[in-house]
Amino acid sequence: MYELIQITDRSFYIQCPAKIGLVKLNDTEVCLIDSGSDKEAGRKTRQILDAGHWKLKAIYNTHSNADHIGGNKYLQGQTGCKIYAPGIECDFTRHTILEPSFLYGGFPCKDLRHKFLLAQESDAEPLTREVLPEGFEWIPLPGHFFDMAGFRTPDDVVYLADCLSSKETLDKYQIGFIYDVGAYLETLEMVKTLKAKMFVPAHAAAAEDVSELAQYNIRKVREIGDRIAEFCREPLCFEVILQKLFAAYGLTMNFEQYALAGSTVRSYLSWLKDGGRINALFENNMLLWQQV
Repeated sequence: MYELIQITDRSFYIQCPAKIGLVKLNDTEVCLIDSGSDKEAGRKTRQILDAGHWKLKAIYNTHSNADHIGGNKYLQGQTGCKIYAPGIECDFTRHTILEPSFLYGGFPCKDLRHKFLLAQESDAEPLTREVLPEGFEWIPLPGHFFDMAGFRTPDDVVYLADCLSSKETLDKYQIGFIYDVGAYLETLEMVKTLKAKMFVPAHAAAAEDVSELAQYNIRKVREIGDRIAEFCREPLCFEVILQKLFAAYGLTMNFEQYALAGSTVRSYLSWLKDGGRINALFENNMLLWQQV
């Protein structure tokens, strides 16, 4: 864990639960793509920087989920590096209570206020094309989270953030977190067409071709959407739909899963409703969902 893997002369990644990209800007300076899950990830990354005699110039966050920005504060405090994040992700990075609050739909109880969902705040600035290193390409990857972005380096390595889950992860957990189902499917279709020397997804193996994995993710998204629509042959409230989905996949509920999977299921319901597959109705002061 936290092993530095070299891809090209300039592009690397740190092997950890949410891969950290490392790109050499010149002989002495590097930038990071994300910073890992917590202060310990920051410490491990700092050790790698010190071993390479590299100065950290900037962290480019792909999005604001806690496992991607958790090392920000430590590394910024140690090195004085700049931190950039795209769109609304910048606000979530600066005000990290927004993530568990958004997921839960209200003030999060203590069970949701921990490092997995609540990173330390860091002094992020908006990501613009002007602050990208020379030769970098910004790739919008919306869907998983609000304004998630990936990056292509000058030596043609593409860091894909969380837009792909490994087959093993999908088969085990089934319900990957999604904010906007329609946008996510469009992103996956786009990713299928990309070409690069190497792709580095945060939660899947680095590979020269990710088209098959992208299609696997697409099939899983559509499978879950179809299951939810099928449940709604009779009018059901959200809680029952969530319960049925967990039962169908043999999953176990806890506070984290309730927040993450629950938010995702609400996104599926919005997508199905906007697509004309289900309707929303109110009966006895309860919101119910039913197939059209």
